[in-house]
Amino acid sequence: MEKDNKKRLLEFYGTECPHCVTMKPLIDRLERELNITLEKYEVWHNDENAKLMEQYDRGFCGGVPFFYNTATNNYICGSVPYEHFKAWAMEE
Repeated sequence: MEKDNKKRLLEFYGTECPHCVTMKPLIDRLERELNITLEKYEVWHNDENAKLMEQYDRGFCGGVPFFYNTATNNYICGSVPYEHFKAWAMEE
C-alpha cells in the first residue's frame, strides 16, 4: 500500500470478536484523548469491508482486530496495551 497524504486510522473488526470487544474501551479513550475518529469497518458480516481489509492486511495479520495507519503503513494485529496503541496512532 502507498502511504496516504492524509493520515487515516483504520479499524477492521468483527461484531462478535472477543478481542475486538477488549479493544473497544481503548479505542474510545484514544478517540477522546487525541480528538480523532478511527474509520471502522465490520468485516465478518460485510464482504466489501472484508475485501478492503485484505488490501491493507496483505496476509500480515489475517484476523481481527486489525488496525492500519495510512500515513506510516504500520499496523497492529489483535489487542495491545493502550500505550502501544496510542504510540501507533500518533505516528506520522
